[in-house]
Amino acid sequence: MYCFQCQETAKNTGCTVKGVCGKPEKTANLQDLLIYALRGIAVWAKKAEEFGINDKKTGLFVARGLFTTITNANWDDDCFVDLIKDALKRRDALKDKFIAVYKERKGKDFIETLHPSATWIPAGPDEFSEKAKSVGILATENEDVRSLRELLIIGLKGVAAYADHAAVLGLEKDEIYAFLMEALDSTTKNLSVDEMVAMVMKCGETAVNAMALLDEANTSAYGHPEITEINIGVGKNPGILISGHDLKDMEELLKQTENTGVDVYTHGEMLPANCYPAFKKYDHFVGNYGGSWPYQNKEFQSFNGPILMTTNCIIPIKADTYQDRIFTTGNTGYPGVKHIAERSENAAKDFSEIIELAKKCDPPQEIENGKIVGGFARNQVLTLADKVIEAVKSGAIKRFIVMAGCDGRQKNRNYYTEVAENLPPDTIILTAGCAKYRYNKLDLGDIGGIPRVLDAGQCNDCYSLAVIAMKLQEAFGLEDINELPISYDVAWYEQKAVAVLLALLHLGVKGIRLGPTLPAFVSPAVLNVLVENFDIKPIGSVAEDIEAMMVGK
Repeated sequence: MYCFQCQETAKNTGCTVKGVCGKPEKTANLQDLLIYALRGIAVWAKKAEEFGINDKKTGLFVARGLFTTITNANWDDDCFVDLIKDALKRRDALKDKFIAVYKERKGKDFIETLHPSATWIPAGPDEFSEKAKSVGILATENEDVRSLRELLIIGLKGVAAYADHAAVLGLEKDEIYAFLMEALDSTTKNLSVDEMVAMVMKCGETAVNAMALLDEANTSAYGHPEITEINIGVGKNPGILISGHDLKDMEELLKQTENTGVDVYTHGEMLPANCYPAFKKYDHFVGNYGGSWPYQNKEFQSFNGPILMTTNCIIPIKADTYQDRIFTTGNTGYPGVKHIAERSENAAKDFSEIIELAKKCDPPQEIENGKIVGGFARNQVLTLADKVIEAVKSGAIKRFIVMAGCDGRQKNRNYYTEVAENLPPDTIILTAGCAKYRYNKLDLGDIGGIPRVLDAGQCNDCYSLAVIAMKLQEAFGLEDINELPISYDVAWYEQKAVAVLLALLHLGVKGIRLGPTLPAFVSPAVLNVLVENFDIKPIGSVAEDIEAMMVGK
């Protein structure tokens, strides 16, 4: 295996025996083979596009296939085997459709040498493991070409995740699926460096569009998030803990648990669900339990009740702990864990088994108490725009620090807690994603009634932070977004954070600090391009970074 898509990859180079995340070699290889099969679909999709042949269902399949390969999303080898088989069937169906139309319109047979991913025909699944060894990351020998291709594919995974979440709520855009095909197809060609960089930047543009689409899907379904005090204590009833990102699953679980005597708690990236108006009407929706994904083994054990993982961020389960009361659904999966089937066209997912199990469990063990504040997404913050602008003009707010992104296990992530603790009291932290758990429970006070930590929500809600920045740019009459009193000190872990980073670059944001380490998949030459064009920089010491950010460096 060779995997370097997450921040914690071995020695910041690449995992070669087993993933630091816990991913086995066979699983990693099957994920590589799935990407290979999706590239084959993309080759034929681009060909078919010439004759106006488009298949939205195949576009969504590619998005979901990419999503399953995100770090900590799916660990189930059987699932990947099924996806690969399905991908090959869809590829060949698209090929046959194209060839038939080609022959009809051109009056001759289609003869062209294509990338092997478009033509590979295995005798059966027994060939998958061996084939996977030859089509992984290192199959691209040139380091810089490999770096740009993988930067693109890793960004695509994040875009695909956001597109899939929106599709679950009924919103899709053909142009997003078309770009997934265009980008994957581009990785089968010998492009120039400039062409590959342009494709990476287009990925950033598509990431913005995908996050905007998901924002529209979430807010049209559940209302705009509101400033909310979120309970972090526990009640006396048995409970179900829901983690991940899928708000449709949250909605259906709340409906099915109503009047059952079972409470519902959020965990990790599901925390922002507490701030949506549509969910506040449920009295048995108690609040949030625990923190971010690295602490699952401890927090899931003390919760006592069943856990529902709706998307990525499931980590290896310790033996003899909670394996008999954790469930997966959607694109996530884990060997030996019960998977809740997809909803049918006119029916919700069936969570009855989880609910019945919850009734037999003890209430959650309290691990903390009190409240934290969330709900500072774009709509809510913009209602405070006049107050914020006046605070900036008066000097009460000197600087905004964007500390969005991911949490992780490495000790050097304490940097973000220390930055939050040591920032001057005239600064505001803008955050989204699970990175906030490093500082969202600190008592940092407020500035004229404006909390010093403004939490926009999930990682995809970085879109809200971008909208807020653009509105402030407009309000202050600035030509360049980089003239705003905003600095970026971003934490990353997995591929959705990469999509967010590319989105910020597309919007013209410069001077981003990225940590706790720079991505292993970025070669020195590609890093130089990013530094020269966007002034991307690694994090340094807390004191030095704060000093630099306060003067806009």
